[in-house]
Parts: sequence; structure tokens; C-alpha cells
Amino acid sequence: MRRLLMAPLSSVGRSALGLAETIGGATLLFGRILRALIPPRFDRDETWRQLYGVGVKSYAIVVVTALFVGAIMVIQTAFYVRRTGATSLLGYGVGFTVFAEIGPILIGLMFSGRVGANTTAELGTMVVTEQVDALRALAIDPIRYLVVPRFVAMMIMMGLLMVLGDGFAIIGATLTADTLIGVDPSVLISSLLESHLLDEYLLGLGKALCFGVSISVLSCWFGLGVRGGATGVGRAVNNSVVANAAAIFFIDFVVGWLFPVGL
Repeated sequence: MRRLLMAPLSSVGRSALGLAETIGGATLLFGRILRALIPPRFDRDETWRQLYGVGVKSYAIVVVTALFVGAIMVIQTAFYVRRTGATSLLGYGVGFTVFAEIGPILIGLMFSGRVGANTTAELGTMVVTEQVDALRALAIDPIRYLVVPRFVAMMIMMGLLMVLGDGFAIIGATLTADTLIGVDPSVLISSLLESHLLDEYLLGLGKALCFGVSISVLSCWFGLGVRGGATGVGRAVNNSVVANAAAIFFIDFVVGWLFPVGL
């Protein structure tokens, strides 16, 4: 009986310790990244390579995701618009959800799944093959050479991809509204412009930047903490994806609570 009671408590305890270790380790890594940025001393060639790999190679999936986000927002409101004829509110509804909530979250999750998991696997493989130890033996700081370029690239490109995604989400919403419910594109665009959604747009952009920071820090932390060979790399990638998704929702909640819009 005692064993039956202790087993779930032990599991909860291990989970709590693991969460505390992740938060503490990622926070310390974030501090080391900030220290490396003041003054900025990191490998600029590696940064350019990361900007290309993180941003240019991710724009296609972001564009497709954004098109579907805009289309889904119109589909969800199509019944209400048809029933009430409230076409003047369509632009506001689509713009608010795309700019402030759904757009940043879905694009952040796609970015995490592609870029974050790849970063964890890449750094984890370098740890397993002792390339990180070789850098230390050559007196090269792995944080400045490996982590900081990825941090800068992810934060910048997450913001730029969010701007790109917002544009294509509106395109997807416009095409879907015209095709499914017969709303002229000029009506939706004029409704969107008259809604004055600058605050929502800036809020979504701020969330995207925060997502870029959290994805980069957590992905690098899990990658550098790999233990146990190829199995450890796979486990680290899995933990990175889960942690990044949880962090995205938590940051979205905190930012939305601190900076409410539309009230």
C-alpha cells in the first residue's frame, strides 16, 4: 500500500525537479548569452549562416501556415457573417485573431518544430561527437561561437517571419472570404484598415520576439545538455519540442495578461 502511494508522489517529485532544473539552467544560459552580447563579441560568419538557415529556409512553411490561418479565421466566422450580414466586422475579427493571438502562436509552434528541434539535434550531436569539448580545448567559448549566433538569428527571424506571416494570413483570409461567402476583397481590407489594429499588430510582433528568445534558449540548453549518445540526442529533441510548446503558451498568457488589447 505504501509503495502504491509513494510511486505517484515520486513521479511528481521527479517532474518538479526536472522542471526546476530546466528553468534554472535555461535562465543561467540566457544570462551568459546576454553577457556575451555586452559588448557584442561573437562569430558574425556563423550568425549569417544561421540567419539564412533559420529564416530563408523557414519562410515557405510560414507562408503556408499563415495562408491557412487566415482562411480558417474566415471559415470560423462565415456562418455568423452569412446569417447577420455583418461583413463590416469581418476584417476586424480576422485582423484581431491573426495579429494578436492565433498567428503568433501557430507560427511560433511551426518555427519551434522546425528550427528549435534542428538546433537541439545539431548541438546535441556536436556534444556527443566531442566537438564542443574540442572548442573548449582551443580556448573558444562555445556560448559565443555556437549559442549566441543562433540566439540572434532566431530572435530576428522570428520577428521578420511574423511580419511576413501577417501579410499572407490577410491574403488567405481575403481569398477565402471572396470564394466562400462572396465578400469582396476591398470590403474586408477596408474593414481591416478602419479597425485600427496597430496595438494588436505590435502585441503579436512582441510575442513573436519573445517566442524567438525562448525557443533559442531552450533549444540550445537541451542541445548542450545531451548525455548518452544517439539516444540522448533523440530524448533531448523530444524534450525541447515539448518545452518550447509549453513556453510559447505560457508566454502568450503572460504577455496577453500584462498588455491586454481590444478592451
